[in-house]
Amino acid sequence: MQLMTLSEIRRAAQGGPVSAKAHVQVESAAPKLTREQKPYCELSLADACDRMTLRVWSDHPAYKACSALTNESFIELAGEFASHSQYGLEAQKWTVRPLTAQEKNELLQGPAELRAKQNADWQLILETIATIRDPRLRALCDAFLKELGERFRRSGAARKNHHARRGGLVEHTAQMMRVALAIAPLYPQLNVDLLIAGIVFHDSGKLWENHYPESGFVMDYDERGELVGHISIGLELVNSLWRKLLAENGDSWKNLTPASEDVRLHLLHLIGAHHGEQQFGSPVDPKTPEAMALHYIDNLDARLEMFAAGYLTAKPVADRIFERVWPLPAKLVKSLQIFQASDSTSKRDDQLF
Repeated sequence: MQLMTLSEIRRAAQGGPVSAKAHVQVESAAPKLTREQKPYCELSLADACDRMTLRVWSDHPAYKACSALTNESFIELAGEFASHSQYGLEAQKWTVRPLTAQEKNELLQGPAELRAKQNADWQLILETIATIRDPRLRALCDAFLKELGERFRRSGAARKNHHARRGGLVEHTAQMMRVALAIAPLYPQLNVDLLIAGIVFHDSGKLWENHYPESGFVMDYDERGELVGHISIGLELVNSLWRKLLAENGDSWKNLTPASEDVRLHLLHLIGAHHGEQQFGSPVDPKTPEAMALHYIDNLDARLEMFAAGYLTAKPVADRIFERVWPLPAKLVKSLQIFQASDSTSKRDDQLF
């Protein structure tokens, strides 16, 4: 029986039941009752990329053991997995056992493919920051990553909607940088240094709002994140780092153009306006080209990630049509397959020339 991630099992199960085993952390084990008052235990399970729910009925041999699990429990779930139209991924004829210390350590590192992607994304972030010409914005980004880089690498970009996994903020930030660098030559009026710095800091408050511990995949709640929110935290963080750097570099920054205070204010505006509208949590609407570009780049990457995840998790309602995934505006429809020329088509095209 092959060891697979939950995402791999979910994809495979779309074609029919699949026998596999998965290594997961227990997010929660909640006692519940059916309509007929039959007791069962509902386990929420997570790995580095995905989540699933396992319902353990009271007559199952593992009911008592599963009811005693906590979010410090790491288990192997082995059985037959199927994709249920209403409940999503389900396991049948399953068994569980605790993970060994080595298996737990390997699970916490994440699958090799994801680790490689996030490492490459992190390297892209560092390399892109190094290209910032404005010494104040470059120093600010460097100081941020030097002080909080490891926390950054463990944070999610959201709690549920997109990139909601450990390291998801790194993936989201790197992809936003790729988009910004791709469109910058098309809009030469954009201040690319400011835009890149805005991408680095726009979700910096998520280091508290959506932070994962080193020891698991359960996203904790942080009082600062709950009371203040990630936009306000990001504004506070930039101001705190700026004050330290200004004290160290005030003389050398004094005669730079644009003025240092203008640089600070414009960066704060990008953070404050990146949700696009006040009704969506921004204290101010975008009022500069960089702020508007940042908002749309952020929104584009987040929503395309929601489509990709939705095709795997949303309930199908008809052929190639899926239930709405919030906050996308309507039901999902499978995208048009990318055209691939057949050998006969290529030969006909060649004959035309």
